[in-house]
Amino acid sequence: METQTQTQTQTKLTLDEFLSSPLANENYEYFDGELIQKMSPKLSHSRVTLALSSLLETWNQGKGEVGVEWCIRLKREGKDWCPIPDLLYISFEKLGNIELEDDACPIPPELVIEIISPDQSFSDLSQKSEAYLKAGVDRVWLIDTQVKKITVFYPDSPPKTKQDNDSLEDDLLSGLKLNSQQIFKKAKLS
Repeated sequence: METQTQTQTQTKLTLDEFLSSPLANENYEYFDGELIQKMSPKLSHSRVTLALSSLLETWNQGKGEVGVEWCIRLKREGKDWCPIPDLLYISFEKLGNIELEDDACPIPPELVIEIISPDQSFSDLSQKSEAYLKAGVDRVWLIDTQVKKITVFYPDSPPKTKQDNDSLEDDLLSGLKLNSQQIFKKAKLS
């Protein structure tokens, strides 16, 4: 995992116990009964989150939900996992008849976006990106604000790194016309 496990209780919590506890409202991810504290975002991280949220909402237009730091119910290595990506997108088509409540995203979304914080490594978040894919997420964007690159992870092909005017267009996200330069410019990082 990307950070040290923070021991909060003497006994392991189930995922449902965690999600119904006050700890779920703090900055913790859950994996197999253990709580992992997330990094506190810094300025560039915050700016990219805000920029992407705005760009995705403009594209979304009622196609689904764009979530900022919305935890997801997943399985990792066959164990309950509840990560908190920086952003996610899930279509209403994928949700089907599932009604959303003020709870964790109930199924793997189409897109998860993680932004590397200064205290995190590309390698650690690449491993987490691969875990997202194994858990059923369709795409993962890993954003490095320091080098202004976005690495896109796919379930059936190697990751591809995008920069400058390289398009992030994807059949999965129909109609989304975006490149990394637009994101970093809107975030006031270029």
